[in-house]
Amino acid sequence: MATIQLTAEKFKSDIFDYTVNKEWKYEGERPAIVDFYADWCGPCKMVAPILEELSNEYDGKVDIYKVDTEVEQELSAVFGIRSIPSLLFIPKEGQPMMQPGALPKPAFKEVIEKELL
Repeated sequence: MATIQLTAEKFKSDIFDYTVNKEWKYEGERPAIVDFYADWCGPCKMVAPILEELSNEYDGKVDIYKVDTEVEQELSAVFGIRSIPSLLFIPKEGQPMMQPGALPKPAFKEVIEKELL
């Protein structure tokens, strides 16, 4: 399974509807990672193939989404994205965790294994 491109509308239906709910309530069936990126961002381009690999390795266990911050400015504003890449790690239960900056693959795997699964 490849990474899934997210729009604000899809985010509200599949992840969390911030226009309706004040408290975090995750709508997804599996833990997820949301990558806030831009096409011109060098570190984002380094993270993209890692996320593609992880989406295959954790297919059916973790959903991996991408949000283009240039296109989805409302979504970026809601999460206060100031630097990219920024990664939102969403466990099935509990609060999501935001991590700014590019991570190496072992760091992603550690977060997935310890926090998401």
